[in-house]
Amino acid sequence: MSGNAAAWRTLTASQRAGWTDLAASMIRVDSLGQSNCLTGFQAYCSVNNENQAAGNVAVADAPTFQTPVSITTVTITLTAAAFSVAYTPTPLGAGERLFSWVSLQRSAGRAFEGDLRLVAVSAAAAASPADLFTAYQSRFGTPIVGRRIFLRVRRYYLGFLSGPLTTSQVVA
Repeated sequence: MSGNAAAWRTLTASQRAGWTDLAASMIRVDSLGQSNCLTGFQAYCSVNNENQAAGNVAVADAPTFQTPVSITTVTITLTAAAFSVAYTPTPLGAGERLFSWVSLQRSAGRAFEGDLRLVAVSAAAAASPADLFTAYQSRFGTPIVGRRIFLRVRRYYLGFLSGPLTTSQVVA
């Protein structure tokens, strides 16, 4: 991702101006609830970091701003031998991907988790369900019965992410 930051220096003035215009539409809310617009550099890195995570190439020209529609529902199947997420809508549209973030295994009594990590990105236009077991197990180990795992899913399209849908489930 540092490569995207370095690539900013190679853009033309016209391309940087395009990213600055796009940035005015990219509002982020900080931990205090205050809304802030991104800079052109931040917009460039944001879009291209998401493109890189999706396995797509970086873009030099600013795309048209668009927020993908959020995932509507998720149903988690979570045991010590399976971890899958059924979601709607399914299948995703052409070029769309499902980004899945998960937490470490936590106490079943825990109600909030702020440390979620990207473990899987679906293929473009993937159909439900998404199998996360192998990705989860290789990163965090086998799910333990009685532990809670938090999940956040977002829809990706052309460098932009939808709003998050966050839930959790206790390993059965």
